[in-house]
Amino acid sequence: MRIYDRKKKEYEEIVQYGQGALKFLYGNFFGRLLLRIVVSPFASRLYGYINSKPGSRKKIPEFIESNNIRMEDFEDREYASFNDFFTRKLRDGARVIDSAENRLISPADAKLLVYDIKEDLRIEVKGRTYSLDEIAPGENDLKEYSGGVCLVYRLCVDDYHRYCFIDNGSVKESRIIKGKLHTVSPLSKAYKIYKENHRIINVLATDHFGEMIHIEVGALLVGKIVNRDVSKFSKGEEKGYFEPGGSTIVQLFKKDAVRIDEDILNQSLDNTETKVLYGEGVGTSC
Repeated sequence: MRIYDRKKKEYEEIVQYGQGALKFLYGNFFGRLLLRIVVSPFASRLYGYINSKPGSRKKIPEFIESNNIRMEDFEDREYASFNDFFTRKLRDGARVIDSAENRLISPADAKLLVYDIKEDLRIEVKGRTYSLDEIAPGENDLKEYSGGVCLVYRLCVDDYHRYCFIDNGSVKESRIIKGKLHTVSPLSKAYKIYKENHRIINVLATDHFGEMIHIEVGALLVGKIVNRDVSKFSKGEEKGYFEPGGSTIVQLFKKDAVRIDEDILNQSLDNTETKVLYGEGVGTSC
């Protein structure tokens, strides 16, 4: 899979973590029989339990090496378990929050793809297409977002799995939609990923971008999406984190709320994701 590194102004190829196991689950008859068990909440909880035990620490060195994780970006400490490592925190100064008031920042380390919101918008995610109603069911005011933009942030296992608020503001609504946990992988494109996945839909009132919808999507073997219980927030303030597994954040903005940076838009027109970091500027308020 090819992504664009905007800092280096070059493309790089990335490999899907756990590709062999996913090929078995999604591309093999016996694998598909096991899939119903694997994507169940029980299996997710069991996976989370195993990774919370001290014995899971033995997985950490190989995980760091195989995913080329820059450990100098993170706190220098001993980890109690693989879960503890996976939800590790950045060291001070490892990420810079773009503090300009009119700048939209990325909520996470991720790969970003941008879509214009149209009445018949179908968002392509890992080889399949989705309507806004499938991503955010029950939101009656989605028509108000026509003419705006949709940002899809895909987090890989090597990414920092904590995420932040993108502006100052307040939480208007937050609700949980339970679902089966299908992986956000190209190999699972035969499944309606977002329709089936556990997710949290947040309606946020922001100071510089108006009302927007922020959605956290859990993937295969993500036992929890953990959010802080706050009513008001500040730009760059931590919002929450994903437990082990690949994950996605979807954001919807209304018309004339934000102008996305040209380099990101140009890559998105070619259906190429752009590598972005937690706190990095990706757009400007209109």
